[in-house]
Amino acid sequence: MMVMCGSSFFVGNVKGEEGLKSNSVVKGSVKNRIDEVYNKIDFGKGAVLSKEVFAKAYHGFLNLKDANKLSDEQSILSVCDFSLSANTKRLWVIDLDKNKVIFHSLVAHGQGTGEEFAVNFSNRENSHQSSYGFYVTEGTYNGDNGYSLKLHGMDKGYNDNAYSRAIVMHGADYVCDSYIKSNQRLGRSWGCPAVPRALAKPIIDKIKDKTCLFIYYPNKNYFASSVWLNKLPKISEQDLIKEKYEQQLAKEKLAMATKPAATVAAPAQTPAQPKEEAPALPEYQGVKLAIGGR
Repeated sequence: MMVMCGSSFFVGNVKGEEGLKSNSVVKGSVKNRIDEVYNKIDFGKGAVLSKEVFAKAYHGFLNLKDANKLSDEQSILSVCDFSLSANTKRLWVIDLDKNKVIFHSLVAHGQGTGEEFAVNFSNRENSHQSSYGFYVTEGTYNGDNGYSLKLHGMDKGYNDNAYSRAIVMHGADYVCDSYIKSNQRLGRSWGCPAVPRALAKPIIDKIKDKTCLFIYYPNKNYFASSVWLNKLPKISEQDLIKEKYEQQLAKEKLAMATKPAATVAAPAQTPAQPKEEAPALPEYQGVKLAIGGR
């Protein structure tokens, strides 16, 4: 038998297909999931990745996951924020299963992209410029730059020539604090996201084999055209039900808080009656409790 749990609206809305799967509800659920994941991340003692940048990176990560582009064995998200100075640590490697940053590192951009700050980007061969967007990591090899990681660009017109351009992650001696002190800026690559030589192998071994790398730069045209940023990730029905349940509880709490108290004069010499407490609202404990059943 169906049992109502605290809110008379609930079962009807659960059964309403449009109510569950409207864009506004899905967008709200995606935003809430991003907020929840971001707030759990342990950034340690290093700089905190911008929430705005993480939101875009995680949104694309979810869509790449839905498209079966990423490994099911681990949930690793790597983010390069190329809006920041090259003299700062602007690469974050995040273990989403453990809610923890496992590497926070310097990372170089291309010679043609700029000096201390990245300015120019390209998808062209021999441009020596970096390419922003989403990448899926592949296997490793030993080349001219030592241990290196192959990358597949997933954004058509922005980075999809990365593989043919040999844009890879590798270690470099010019990616270090001493180089910055001597040259007032970090060294630059030929377009590759190069990392410190000592960190190359541990980082590459952690993110290889179909994990997500997002190179961020605030370009409005890219934001408007990237399929990974503009498609709504799939949200399970359980997540949507939970979202609607919590929204209704919040409305009920607000209504109870703002409801004016009844003002009835007590009869003369009548002892004061104890104040009746408002009934407690139920806490969400999963779909079964919310819609009833055992």
